[in-house]
Amino acid sequence: MAQMYLWQDEQWPAMSFDNAELAPLLAEVNALRGRLAGAMMMCGLREKCDSMLSAMTLEVSGSAEIEGERLNRDSVRSSIARQLGLDHAGLPVPDHYTEGVVQVMLDATHNFRQELSPQRLFGWHAALFPTGYSGMYRITVGAWRTGSEAMQVVSGAMGKERVHFEAPPSEAVEDMMSDFLQWVNDESNGIDPIVRAAVAHLWFVTIHPFDDGNGRIGRTITEWLLARADGSPQRFYSLSAEILNHRNDYYSHLEKAQKGSPRVTEWVLWFLSALRQALLSAIATTTRISLKMRFWDANRNTQLNDRQRKVINRLLDGFEGNLTSSKWYKINHCSQDTASRDINDLIAKGILQRAPGCAGRSTHYQLCLPSV
Repeated sequence: MAQMYLWQDEQWPAMSFDNAELAPLLAEVNALRGRLAGAMMMCGLREKCDSMLSAMTLEVSGSAEIEGERLNRDSVRSSIARQLGLDHAGLPVPDHYTEGVVQVMLDATHNFRQELSPQRLFGWHAALFPTGYSGMYRITVGAWRTGSEAMQVVSGAMGKERVHFEAPPSEAVEDMMSDFLQWVNDESNGIDPIVRAAVAHLWFVTIHPFDDGNGRIGRTITEWLLARADGSPQRFYSLSAEILNHRNDYYSHLEKAQKGSPRVTEWVLWFLSALRQALLSAIATTTRISLKMRFWDANRNTQLNDRQRKVINRLLDGFEGNLTSSKWYKINHCSQDTASRDINDLIAKGILQRAPGCAGRSTHYQLCLPSV
């Protein structure tokens, strides 16, 4: 019996889900969204800008890396900062391709009130493939895919390929995308906006309307919907960064949903779980950024050398393990004596302290954060 795909079901494109089953996790996600928004309201302008730059850099680079494309994160951050008119001192000048990729995300998030249209999606697609090639292969850019050959998502070595999914035939794409765009632009259907984002993501990648770049554009549409849900162009969390951390799980759940029925509760639950973790990570990052800026404000007149500043910043950014004198001199490529002098100087200035209950070779140090 031939594989039945979601788009072949007689109920397609109508998809449904169990609201009662989604309710606890959805309530937690919405509470975390409120918690993050509240935390950002308490931040100063520098903290907000730094949090937004970090989140958007993770989103753009993470979405590309999900598809196996590695972008230079400093270049991505530089491009975002330049295009938003933020400080980009010390960052590299981004190339034209990175600029284009960033423009796609900024168009989605900063113009979230504008409806999606074929022309807008075509513009995003053209920015992702400015040469008209995907790798070594010529593709149709800025238009729906064409051709009679089946569009398949395949993995494995040549001759041992595994077909994960087969998309609808090209001649069906235009009508399917018309239905999709009408649904996604209509906010009067009573569906929670976060659930709408989950369903839209699955719907779009199931149609697979482009020759390539469907995953990246699908995640851009998700960001557009999340910005609409938040009612703000400012992005302080990255769903793509969390998806990247669980990429195999992401593809597995997509494949399962695309080979299942229009009852998509399980997919929406996975989406909400990923979004929950993205929000928790953002809250932790925001706390660190706020702490770091308050620390340096409190110590702006303290005389410190470059080695000390380097290690303190690492501690503030989330140092793994315990800070010892041996780690100090390895980080700074200095002598043990220099490391000891640096550490003792910071202890005398009330910036470092010996961790309680340690002595001898087990001695390690921690920042005096209660005084910040």
